[in-house]
This record gives sequence, structure tokens and C-alpha cells, in this order.
Amino acid sequence: MTIPRAVTEAARSMADRALSWLHANREFGALPPGTTETMADPDSVYKPLGETTLAASLILRDNVAGPGRLAAAQSLIDFTWEQFRHGDMLYERQLRHTLMTDPLEMYAPFVRCGYHHEGLHTLLTHRARLRSAGGVEMLPNRRLAAANAARVVGLPHGEDMAALAGTTWLGATPEPWAINWITAYAMTHTVFHLTDWGADPAGLPPRLAEYVRSWLPVWIDVWREVGQWDLVTELLIVGASLPDPYCAPEDWEAVAALQQEDGLVPRDSDPVTGDPQQRFTDHQHTVVVAAVAGSVALVRAAGRP
Repeated sequence: MTIPRAVTEAARSMADRALSWLHANREFGALPPGTTETMADPDSVYKPLGETTLAASLILRDNVAGPGRLAAAQSLIDFTWEQFRHGDMLYERQLRHTLMTDPLEMYAPFVRCGYHHEGLHTLLTHRARLRSAGGVEMLPNRRLAAANAARVVGLPHGEDMAALAGTTWLGATPEPWAINWITAYAMTHTVFHLTDWGADPAGLPPRLAEYVRSWLPVWIDVWREVGQWDLVTELLIVGASLPDPYCAPEDWEAVAALQQEDGLVPRDSDPVTGDPQQRFTDHQHTVVVAAVAGSVALVRAAGRP
């Protein structure tokens, strides 16, 4: 399928302005002074830093942004690497918490861009051989996340990605109307990890690709109607990651029209506060998703996986 010009124009606008917003507001996502690997609330700052790293790494990987945008993405990933003390914090967290997968998942985008921490890589290689690590009980889409991160880092993971996909909600190809908000997020991430964020569309098994291609337009309509823009934008990434991409101009233009001049994309239909820190806290994830969506769509429009 040829991706319409209206989609590429919306994707370019979304990705460029989202990246500019993430770069301009990066200090709002800095770790508080004195933060250690035993942080009490990883979701507050640590996880968002990882999301920003992911967006920057995919923009650098995809290489469809202009020179200035690529420089901003490089600056952003340099910033997050410094926040993680050049990998030392991830190493210390993995050393203290053997069964946690977040240090591996945080590390993978850095490796994708050529950053390495010898001690962490050695520790992760050792961890990959532990029966206890392989036996951790996780949601199937989370197990896919860890397996894909190991694949990116170059670790032996021994996971059959297609078999893992079969254990997910999406793998059951269930009744498409029996989907709720949290299940939809799980479905999107199943696609993200199987395709490595759009780099390998063939990583999505054909029967799942056909199922998603059939029902994605309906799911996008549902969450557009209720103004869940964070989820809608994740669904745009799913569409751009399919072997036969689904990119409807009206969906992309709807998100691009919501994007504010400075690049912020609201997460939902609630009013956006004027406080800079609260704006970052509330909407950083949606801006990350918009940056990734735009980049993946532009790659597919260029005829590349």
C-alpha cells in the first residue's frame, strides 16, 4: 500500500514538533538530585526517561528526520544517558534486583544507538543464563518486551517470538468488540515488540497482521470518539508497522490538528494545564508516541521497513 501524501505531511509535522518539545522540555524530566537505583516510584521520572530515550533512539535509527532534528535526537539521548549516569544506575539497579527487566529494557535503546556499559552487558549476559530470570511470571506482552530488548542488546534469550505472540490477547484473535482500554494498550505493545517498533513488519505473524488490519479502523474510531488521544496515537504506530500499512489520512490529520504549536499532543480531551511541569508530567508520553508514530510512518512511506 502507498501511504498517502496527507499522511506523510501529518507524520512529518507530528514527529518534528514532538521531538522539538521533548528536547526543549527535557529538564522537566530530569531525575531528582540524589536519586538512586532503589527509587521509590519508578513510574514518576525513571520510566518517562526511558520513553524519551526510546523516541530519540528510533528517530536516529529511522534516519528520516532532517539534520537539525537528528542533532536534537542525539542531544536528547546524550541527556538521558547522563541522567542514568552513563549506565551506572541501570547496572546498579539490575545488580540489586535480579528479576527486574526494566534495566534491560532501558538499556536497549542506548545500545541501538551505539552506547555501551561493559559491566551492565556482562551482568545481563549472566542474568540471561539464570533459570530464575527465565521463569519470572510476566504478562505475555511484557515477556515480548524483554525478549525484544534482549534481541536488540544482542543477548541470548532463547525465546520463540511467534510462540510468545500466541500467548497474548492478540494471539487469540478474540472477538474484536471484547476489547477495553488496558487490553488495547497491551495489543499495541504486542505489535511494537514483534516488529521492533516497525523495523520488521514481517515479525508480526500473518494471521495476526490480517486480524489487526481488519479491526484497527474500528478501534481507532472508538478511541477517537472518546478523545483518548494517547491510545489513538499508539494505534497509528500499529497501523504503520503492519506488513500492509493502514494509514488513514483522517486519523493522522486529526492528531496533527490537536498538536499545539510548541509540539505538545494532549493525552485526552481534558483541558491542558498551563503549568510547565504539569504539562510535561501529563503529556510527555503522548508526545513520545507522536514522535515515534511520525518517524515510523515516514520510513514506511519511503519504502523501507
